[in-house]
Amino acid sequence: MNYWGEHLILDCAGGNDNIKDRQSVYNFVKELVPAIDMKAFGEPLIEHFAAHAEDKAGFSLVQLIETSCITAHFVNSCGDFYLDIFSCKHVDEKIAIEIVNKYFAPKTIKKHFLTRQA
Repeated sequence: MNYWGEHLILDCAGGNDNIKDRQSVYNFVKELVPAIDMKAFGEPLIEHFAAHAEDKAGFSLVQLIETSCITAHFVNSCGDFYLDIFSCKHVDEKIAIEIVNKYFAPKTIKKHFLTRQA
């Protein structure tokens, strides 16, 4: 690998009501981490944000992993959500997308993949 790390970005539209459920978000990340062969560093932080702005309100997720982090924000009003997986270890995007579909069944997923280097 001639770069620092990989950054998988998934912009997902029209997910199901699991995006509004803290336990579903928790279960999602707890399954995702080992499925993509990562190791969690501590428990995930899951907080409801932007309650002042109805069109942006929803859960935000941060899960530190030994190789970097997984972050996401879920938008209650429309079912959209945004997932970032950044790691200096290879990320199997197919497995990540399968787990996203299993928990949240988005109507569409726009995938971006970056290699990060200085």
